Amino acid sequence: MKAITVLPGTAGSAQLDDLAEPHEADGPVLVEVIAVGICGTDLEISGGEYGWAPAGHKRLVLGHESIGRVSQAPEGSGLAAGDLVVGIVRRPDPVPCYSCAAGEWDFCRNGRYTEHGIKSLDGFMRERYRATADAVVKVDASLGLLGVLLEPTSVVAKAWEQASLAGGRASWHPERAVVTGAGPIGLLAAMIGVQRGLEVHVIDQVSSGLKPDLVAAIGAEYHTGKIEDACSSPDIVLECTGVGALVFDAMDHLAPGGVLCLTGVSPSGRTLSIDAGLVNRDMVLQNECVVGSVNANRRHYEAAAQALAKADRDWLGRLITRKVPAEEFASALARGNDDVKVVIEMGSAS
Repeated sequence: MKAITVLPGTAGSAQLDDLAEPHEADGPVLVEVIAVGICGTDLEISGGEYGWAPAGHKRLVLGHESIGRVSQAPEGSGLAAGDLVVGIVRRPDPVPCYSCAAGEWDFCRNGRYTEHGIKSLDGFMRERYRATADAVVKVDASLGLLGVLLEPTSVVAKAWEQASLAGGRASWHPERAVVTGAGPIGLLAAMIGVQRGLEVHVIDQVSSGLKPDLVAAIGAEYHTGKIEDACSSPDIVLECTGVGALVFDAMDHLAPGGVLCLTGVSPSGRTLSIDAGLVNRDMVLQNECVVGSVNANRRHYEAAAQALAKADRDWLGRLITRKVPAEEFASALARGNDDVKVVIEMGSAS
């Protein structure tokens, strides 16, 4: 079967390979892959920045944002041939630590988790894979290829959960939310915020084009510039860029008792001049909270599936700005100026 693989740590090593069929030991559920989304992680791995091949292998099958169709499933698994499913990216460590044992591998304590397409497990950029029934999540059949958005949606479903848990430490009735960044993560975060009935403000750099239109189409407000100019004292800020200046801007403008949830990863080596004492004082005196959030467990995938099922299909379709056949994968691994979400088609959606 065809697969797109990389040699971890080697830039420009991505290639279309011919691999053996998935081994039955991987699980009784056989999935035919329809499409795989591209995100910044894939670009970093293909750029040689990191990535770990499975034990005993030199190359890693790329891709962690998937949508596929079940072709085989055992009785009693809750799955049947024809079901649309998404593979869960992170799998628990073999010990397991107490978080992994509780099904919360996103909070793994010892770092021995594995991740499809990233760390020690082949990804989904292949024609077929096998899995156990608990390692895939069913998607509403009407979504079709749009189910490829489920994995990034699971990331922000977790972020909203974490913000709500932090805010719920006291009587809390959030009304206004700010999302920084209008990439796929930011747009999907804004979609869930609107579904939750919040007044949502999205901040990004571009002043025209598809992103402002997508924000307006879900009933949120689009802004460029600073948080204080977009929304005075937001109850929740979901930071989806990793830009250090925005992180501290958000900390400086939270409402009393507000929550800042960080989902973007900042590059190291950049410094900012801040009044650390002032930041500390304001956070303490106003009971503010900053939470980091990464990855997702099954609960978040299921919440994401519900959010996508409620979403407008035409709006979701506009997020996917390019579909590329597997044979032209190299063009998908080059970011275009107008890209929101690029997907590689590995099979047929029908």
